[in-house]
Amino acid sequence: MLRLSGTELAARIRRGELKSRGVVQAHIEQVQRVNPQLNAMVAQRFEAALAEAEAADASPSEAPFHGVPCSIKECFALQGMPWTSGLVRRKGTRADFDATAVARYRAAGAIPLGVTNVSELCMWMESDNFVYGRTRNPYDPDRIVGGSSGGEGALIGAGGAPFGLGSDIGGSIRMPAFFNGVFGHKPSGGLVPGTGQYPMAEGEARRMLATGPLCRRAEDLMPLLRILAGPDGHDDTLDVELGDPAQVELKGLRVLVVNDNGAPPSRELARAQQRAALHLAGLGARVEQRSFPLLRKSFDIWSSALGHYNETPFGVLMGQGEAINPLRELALRAVGRSQHTTMASMLALTEALVEYVPGHRERMLGLGEELQVQVLEALGGRGVMLFPSFPRTAPRHKWPVVRQLTLRFDYAYTAILNYLRLPVTQVPLGLDRGGLPLGVQVVAAPLQDHRAIAVALELERAFGGWSPPVRWL
Repeated sequence: MLRLSGTELAARIRRGELKSRGVVQAHIEQVQRVNPQLNAMVAQRFEAALAEAEAADASPSEAPFHGVPCSIKECFALQGMPWTSGLVRRKGTRADFDATAVARYRAAGAIPLGVTNVSELCMWMESDNFVYGRTRNPYDPDRIVGGSSGGEGALIGAGGAPFGLGSDIGGSIRMPAFFNGVFGHKPSGGLVPGTGQYPMAEGEARRMLATGPLCRRAEDLMPLLRILAGPDGHDDTLDVELGDPAQVELKGLRVLVVNDNGAPPSRELARAQQRAALHLAGLGARVEQRSFPLLRKSFDIWSSALGHYNETPFGVLMGQGEAINPLRELALRAVGRSQHTTMASMLALTEALVEYVPGHRERMLGLGEELQVQVLEALGGRGVMLFPSFPRTAPRHKWPVVRQLTLRFDYAYTAILNYLRLPVTQVPLGLDRGGLPLGVQVVAAPLQDHRAIAVALELERAFGGWSPPVRWL
């Protein structure tokens, strides 16, 4: 039960081969086993979940995930559960409603087990905050899980849930999926409503923020996306008909292989990406190497767009309406007295300093528009692109802070694709020599989410997909 997809678990429950209560109980026991070391689930609703499982057994349904457990990122409102987004000033805040995506999961029969850890205000690549503490990687507890959906990635990677719910404005679904060896999908911009998550992007930045699934098996990706997609009457969401991965013909598919953005990935990651490309070529795909020199400006383009589109400065979010003094907070952090993480204060400081660089944002946005034209032209509406997820496998705790302070923005590999509003599926490709997950991003043209997912399904078939961590499964 701890290795099957949500789709398969639901099918077995419908056929009477499994009981929802037994499936939910098995996952609760796995969470209880792994969580003391991982700190992935930060608040649980086990009794309610078991009661909902018994109700599911008493009332069979054709709902696609009837009776199947799941997990929810803590930044989404889940009725009765904490809703802090890792900000100390929101400690004690509880949701009195379900976010749209949560409500859609539950309407599809899914049973939430609890909420999972995030980075402070969901804006850093390490899930660590002063409300819940740090989350650790199931493959190596000394390694990061990514952020901001890091608790989701770690819990699913450790077998604690077959699927979950994340959000992504700079890689917050894909980095946790990559570091924890599972699948994640960042939908096309504007495809899934973000109503009921905190913080919520503003203006055009809403098209950069995506809500989507993480799961241990690729076959869950498209069913979950279908459940999540579509207008809810609140968010400005697109109403479109989604394609079918089963209808994607891999023979003749145009596959662009982009090796790097100026910061080359490790040899093992590069080889894994090349193996994926060679496999697709063997199926008849038209594989070609491409490069986009403007990708070297990925971080500048993404950060400029985020600062330009959002109306509320990050420092004001940190202060819940009143701007914090980032220099003061950094000084307090040095003596262990700030309630904010170092990187949250650094982000607020960087955002403020950019205002003193005349014309920088405008120049970067101009380059971003050029890059967008180039990439869309190359994809041609029906192609896909293989692109590194990160320069290396999961780094050790605090290492990302060191990289940031030396102006190395490794997460630019994921962040630029938020600016481009493209659908992206993160695909696991086995483990490296140290036992850490390898992977690649599969990128498609706008609203061609099913093409990226079709490639993910094939790469899972060829390379095995999720490789459960031996210490836990």
